[in-house]
Parts: sequence; structure tokens; C-alpha cells
Amino acid sequence: MARLTHMAREGKAPDGRSSRWDAHREVRRAELVDAAVRAIDAHGPDVGVASIAAEAGVSKPVLYRYFADKDELYAAVGQWGADEVMDRLLAAILTEASVRDRVERGVDAYLGAIEEHPNVFLLLVRHRTGHGDPLADGKARIAATFARVLGDTLRELGVDAAGAEPWAEGLVGLGLATGEWWLSRQTMTRTAVGRYLTAFVFHALEGTAAELGVPLSALDAPGLVPDSVSPITRRS
Repeated sequence: MARLTHMAREGKAPDGRSSRWDAHREVRRAELVDAAVRAIDAHGPDVGVASIAAEAGVSKPVLYRYFADKDELYAAVGQWGADEVMDRLLAAILTEASVRDRVERGVDAYLGAIEEHPNVFLLLVRHRTGHGDPLADGKARIAATFARVLGDTLRELGVDAAGAEPWAEGLVGLGLATGEWWLSRQTMTRTAVGRYLTAFVFHALEGTAAELGVPLSALDAPGLVPDSVSPITRRS
């Protein structure tokens, strides 16, 4: 930092080595997150950091050069998981279809994402420490996206959009609780749990529409994608 300050005083531009290192660091972090996902998939939600490092082909000290501690690593895995869910959800719900069909497609996309990586999902929803929640950022991003889509749709219909944010938070909480129950218990097929979850969400929307005085059929149009939502930025 002192060197950069001195160069700025001398009117010189940085040589670019710092920015190149930052880019390399981000790529390396992404590779280590991918390795963590593979290790969690293989060894379960109680996997240790040593197994993650082994999967990545590095030692634990090398792993900790890129992540301050296990909580930071799991938070990065949480961001990875949120990207996976958001990509699938948006592709499913922002289509030319009825509300019922879009809800059904969105529910199935979500269940498919967590079914593909059940151990990752269970680790993320169960890992709680004094330093925070590894899903905190991901949950906030998904809820904010839902709120923008719901809010834009309601405003297009000319009705009160104030409920968009609490409804979005409720949808996220419902999805997490149902997903954890389903993957933990394994007493119901994906088709069955999807049918029940779809019915719950759809009838909640139906009741909300009635409360606002809007026929549900008025919502049977493509969802709106705010500029801040699309496209989803993915890791390279």
C-alpha cells in the first residue's frame, strides 16, 4: 500500500501486478470452492477441512491462504449454491406460462438443484457458528430477486406492492425448511413433495391476488426481469 501511495505521488501508474494477482486469486478461490463441493458431495455434510484440501490437491495451510477460516470457505460454498439455485429458478419462472405452471417449474427447479447436491445443502443449512450463517448472503440475494420480480409484477398491475419483500422472505424460508425436511427424512418422492409445495405456494398467491382485488389470471404473463437481476453473473 505504501508503495502504491508513493507511486501515486510520483504520478506513476501501478504496474498491473497487483490486479493480475487479484484475478489469479479469484480464479483459485473458485477452483477451491469447486473442490469443496466435490468433497462435501462425496463425504457428507460433516466433512472435514482436511478432506476438502485433499480433494483440491493442496495442504490445509495453502487452503487457508485463500480463506481466512472454515466459516469463510463455507460462506463461499453458500454463494456457489445460491448461484446454482438462482440460475435454475429464473430460467423456470420467467417464461411464457400461467402462474400455476411457473410455480410448478420453479419448485421443480429448486428441488432438482438441492437433490443434485444434498450434502452441500444440508451442510449449509445446518452450519451455524458465532461467526454467522454461510447462507446469509445467498438467502438475501434470492429474497431480493423474488421481491423485485414480485414488486415489478404488482406495480405493473397497479396494485399495492408493499408486501413483495415479506412475501419473498417467506418463500425463501419455506423453501429452506421444506428442503431440509425432505432431504433429511427421505420419506417422500421429489414428485410428491413438489406437488404439495406447488399447491401451497400457488394457493398463497391466489389468496393474495384475491385480497388485492386482482384476478389471478391477470398474473398469467411472463415474469419481469429487472436489469439488476439478469443476467446472473456466474463464476468463470
